[in-house]
Amino acid sequence: MDVTKRQITKIAREANKLTLRMMKEEGIGSGEFDLIHLVRHNPGISQKEAGQELNMDKGAVARRVVSLEHKGYMMRKENPADARSRLLYATPKADSLKNSKASVERAFYAWLLEEFSEEEQQTFCRLLEKLYRRSKAESRSGFVHLQQRLSAEVCPDEE
Repeated sequence: MDVTKRQITKIAREANKLTLRMMKEEGIGSGEFDLIHLVRHNPGISQKEAGQELNMDKGAVARRVVSLEHKGYMMRKENPADARSRLLYATPKADSLKNSKASVERAFYAWLLEEFSEEEQQTFCRLLEKLYRRSKAESRSGFVHLQQRLSAEVCPDEE
């Protein structure tokens, strides 16, 4: 039984809706933002690798890259190891976009917590940090424990 009723997921979804609305005002769609995020964290990634990472076909990646180049968020450079491929890099404008996304999220969460007392806010944030540390540790382990749990639920041992 899910006692959380997936509320964390639902709240994050609402924050994402606001963020996407604000990004749209800057002319960036959600798919474009995903590509910018990937390139910012993997400077020099090839278009082919970006497509594989985002599960996109070659043509879709190429169209997004061209669009983001025209908007000033991305640049392509020749791959010194393979003149036929291009490497992707985020521009300083892409970095400012990341900062604006974070500021929108900060404003949303600050607004959300306004109805809590200072003590409630501190307790809530302490518990969130604890949940985050646990989830991050599980992620770094490759979700070993959760995969075992899910496998046991799907294929219970027959005794």
